[in-house]
Amino acid sequence: MDRTIYQAIVAALFGLICVVSCKKETTDPQPPVHTGSKKVLFVCEGSLGNGNASLDLFDKDSSRFYENIFDAVNKQSLGDIFQSITLIDGRYFLCINNSDKIVVINKADYTLQGIINIPKPRYILPVNSQKAYVSTLFSNNVYVINPQTLQMLKSIAMPHKNPESMVLWENKAIICTWDTSASMIHYMDVQTDEITESVNVPGKAPQEALLDKQNKLWVLSGDVYRKVDARLTRLDPIDGKILKSYTFPAGTDVVKPRLNHAGDTIYFIQVQYDGSTANNGVYRMNVETGKLPDEAFVKAGTFQYFWAIGVEPGTGNIFIGDPKGFSQKGSVVVYAPDGTRLNEFKTGVGPSSFYFDY
Repeated sequence: MDRTIYQAIVAALFGLICVVSCKKETTDPQPPVHTGSKKVLFVCEGSLGNGNASLDLFDKDSSRFYENIFDAVNKQSLGDIFQSITLIDGRYFLCINNSDKIVVINKADYTLQGIINIPKPRYILPVNSQKAYVSTLFSNNVYVINPQTLQMLKSIAMPHKNPESMVLWENKAIICTWDTSASMIHYMDVQTDEITESVNVPGKAPQEALLDKQNKLWVLSGDVYRKVDARLTRLDPIDGKILKSYTFPAGTDVVKPRLNHAGDTIYFIQVQYDGSTANNGVYRMNVETGKLPDEAFVKAGTFQYFWAIGVEPGTGNIFIGDPKGFSQKGSVVVYAPDGTRLNEFKTGVGPSSFYFDY
């Protein structure tokens, strides 16, 4: 099931226990022009149907935080459900899922450069300066765009619905299709845009793919809403050989797997939507380990769950986003690798991912 729909259900449940403030927020100052300093961009989904997605920014060198910078610069709203951000040749491409568009802004000053109309865009995989793939929801289409001209060139039909995460490996795009009838990942030749092979993975509904330091592929699969248990599998992308596969506890949603900069540690979120704390929090493990971790790196509290992880290059600091049920402003807490709490930000609604512009 699409998490944009699931978000609405979760928000309704959490609305029974969350006290939502109606206080009007003051407008943050205009964000600075990019000066080469280190910046962390916060993707805040917004709440489904309310058009309140936002792009927040932390300037690490000045230690200043700017909320909703797209609106501040361009004097217009970003749209409904901000799914992902991708940097291509000095411009950020923002997938605004429920608004059926990709918003393109300048990296230096965040001004609007153009809009590409794509149905339900999810993620973008740059291939070269003139070609990128866009995965989508509710269809089996992957779209091809030209990042220079901002044109949609064509669509490619996948074997299953909901193409989701994509990763570039050699001259192939490895594509997950988040469909409970699917148990394969697909290899697409980036020169011909044709699927050359499909590889079986344990479990159903593959949704995320990552390459670790040894160039081994990690695939997260599962769909808790449709009672398909989550599985995390490590395989060799050369021959498809399964190296390890882990099954999570039944009923546990597993989201947002992320590797650290070294590619030797994988982080992921386990979620319980019923307010319980078991199997709920941020977990991490070495890519060579033999079992899932028993304890969370950061535990979620009662009626709490997390929705975003980002691992900062260089420091290894971990950014963790709490959506607070998508019914109010979210928060992001930063931890050192040893678990020391370093910083906290009050963000837009539904912080869901991060981009480290270093």
